[in-house]
Amino acid sequence: MTTRWQRIAVAGAGEDYATRYYEGFRARAERGEDIHGEAAFVADLVPAPARVLDAGCGTGRITVRLAELGYDVVGVDVDTTMLAVARREHPGLDWRDGDLASFELGETFDLVLLAGNIIPLLEPGTLLDVAQRLAEHVASGGVVVCGFGLDAEHLPGDCPVTDLADVDAAFGVHGLDAVARYASWDGDAFEPGGGYAVTLYAEPRR
Repeated sequence: MTTRWQRIAVAGAGEDYATRYYEGFRARAERGEDIHGEAAFVADLVPAPARVLDAGCGTGRITVRLAELGYDVVGVDVDTTMLAVARREHPGLDWRDGDLASFELGETFDLVLLAGNIIPLLEPGTLLDVAQRLAEHVASGGVVVCGFGLDAEHLPGDCPVTDLADVDAAFGVHGLDAVARYASWDGDAFEPGGGYAVTLYAEPRR
């Protein structure tokens, strides 16, 4: 099955989209750009060597950085083409094949990270299943961190907009509340109507 992400990626970059994606970020880093905002955000939340699941890890940019910072990190993705690049470039890390709507790793994590528009790129009708699988992979007291675009300007190709309220509701069904929300991985204050949101989902305080 071709996923929504693969269709958009191939339309934009061709069949070698995974390599182009990886090389694009490497080029930015070589120009001196900071490409590690998500990992820095994680580091501000939980100290290493916490266990982190990079859900929808792609070619592994964030997984690699978290490992460099001392985290016990696993990267999982349904896109085997992207994972092949991750495994080729960083063979020593823990890469897993898995559809976020059905995966089961048999372990839990202190923090589950979804970056790079994972939520709006999900297949139609799978949001509740994804929320359940993610909730079941979070350790007691842990957190899901989810960042994605809220308008066309912050989304790739013809990716549809996903309503934040729908995402909050999906996690809420599985016992995780939205406990904090930011406008960027730099921690900027979120304002309704903004184009991007980073939300922390956790068990409600009793």
